[in-house]
Amino acid sequence: MSRMRDYIQVLFMIRFRLAELIAEKSFRERRAISMSEVALGSGVHRATLSKMANQPGTNASTDVVDKLCRYFGCQPGDLLTYVEDVKPVDPG
Repeated sequence: MSRMRDYIQVLFMIRFRLAELIAEKSFRERRAISMSEVALGSGVHRATLSKMANQPGTNASTDVVDKLCRYFGCQPGDLLTYVEDVKPVDPG
């Protein structure tokens, strides 16, 4: 395994489950919910939501996490997940 570690880079990061929570809320309420609606309802800027949804490794303050948990009626563990990302490394 240590030989394999020479050729991979293991990164750990937090992934936001924003798209999943929007889909779940849309299903529960039987209507489409846009990112703009989430921004308006949560008080989190649309650009911040877009980064959280589309850019792996994006940082968000606890204030943003708090607002989104309040909006979705969830716990932080429902919004965030910890994932391991394995990437090949060029040995040269």
